[in-house]
Amino acid sequence: MFRLVRFEVYKLFRLRSVRLGLLFALLLPFLWALAPGLKEVYGLVLASGWQVVSLSLLAGMEFLFPFLVVMAASEALGSEVAQGTLKSLLLRPLSRTHLLLAKLFAVLLYPFVLLGASFLGGVLAGMPYGLGAFYGGTGLGEGGFAGAGLLSPQAALAELLRAHLLAGAVLLPLASLALLYGTVFLSTTASALAAVATLLLMRLLVAFPALTPFLLTTYLDLYLRPEAVGLGLPLLLLYTLGFALLAALVFEQKDL
Repeated sequence: MFRLVRFEVYKLFRLRSVRLGLLFALLLPFLWALAPGLKEVYGLVLASGWQVVSLSLLAGMEFLFPFLVVMAASEALGSEVAQGTLKSLLLRPLSRTHLLLAKLFAVLLYPFVLLGASFLGGVLAGMPYGLGAFYGGTGLGEGGFAGAGLLSPQAALAELLRAHLLAGAVLLPLASLALLYGTVFLSTTASALAAVATLLLMRLLVAFPALTPFLLTTYLDLYLRPEAVGLGLPLLLLYTLGFALLAALVFEQKDL
C-alpha cells in the first residue's frame, strides 16, 4: 500500500497543472513584495517580511488556492481516464478502494505542499523588509496589520504557521469533494465545475440560518477565525471523510 501511495503522489506532482500551481504559489508573494500600490489600495505600508507571507495567504485563499486544489483533485482521476491508463491499473491485482485511497492521500497532501510553497515564497520575498520584531501585525492576529504593539518574530511565525495549517484544513474537503465528482464523471472539467457549483450552492444556503453552522462554506475562512476551530475543524474533517467514503462507494460500483 505504501508503494501505491508513493506512486500516486509521484503521478500527481508530475501533472503540469500541479507543478504550475506550485510555481504560482511560490511566485505570488513577490507580487505583493514589489507592488507599488499597497498603500493606495489597501492602506498598508509593509513593516515586515512576515506581512508579505500573510498577504500571500489572504490573497491566495480568496480564489487561487481553492481553485488549484479542486483542479488537481479533479485531474487525479480525470487524467487517468483521458490517457487511458485507468483501465490498465484496474487490471492489476489491486482493489479499487486501495487505488482510490492512494489517490485521496495524494490530493489531501497537495494543499499543504501548495501552502508550504506559498510560505517559502513569502519568506524569500519578505527578506528585504526584515524578519525580526516589528511594530504592527501579521493581519492574522489581534489588531490586523496595525497590530497591538511590538510583535516578536516568534509570535509572528506562530500566527502564520497556525493560519497556514488551518488554511490547509479548509482545503481538504474541497479536494475530497472534487475527487468524489471525479469518480462520478471521470472527467477533469466536469468534476471541477461540479465541485465549484456545489460550493456556490452551499453559499446560497446561508438563507437558512439553521443550516449555517453546519455548512462547509461557513468555515472556508477558518484560518482567520481560530476561535471557531472547536466546531469548524471537526466539521471540515467530517466533510472530508464523508466525501471520501462516498467516492469509494461510487468508484467500487462504477462501470469502467
